[in-house]
Amino acid sequence: MAGAPAGRIFAAKTVGNDRGPSGVLKGMRTLNEIKQDIDELSERRVNVMRRLSEGFDASLSAEHLKLEEQIAELWEEQRMARATLRNGDRDLIIQRARQDERLSRAA
Repeated sequence: MAGAPAGRIFAAKTVGNDRGPSGVLKGMRTLNEIKQDIDELSERRVNVMRRLSEGFDASLSAEHLKLEEQIAELWEEQRMARATLRNGDRDLIIQRARQDERLSRAA
């Protein structure tokens, strides 16, 4: 855009009715992609633990902790993706609930 700071992209504001959910959530990875990442990190964790069993190494111990955190984050991402697929986008659910609440108060 002319006059916009470098590196910034501004979206045009939508006019009219909202089109509603498109069925594809942007930024959400598939369950298969998440599962594949979990499997890869789990395999790395097994190798690190095997090497740690041969003798203590501070760098291996740090790597093991990092892998544990990454795997926990992936499991959380998978839980959220499943919930979104099952129930819909969280923000849209909250928005509908607030609209229903306002309508019930107005009635």
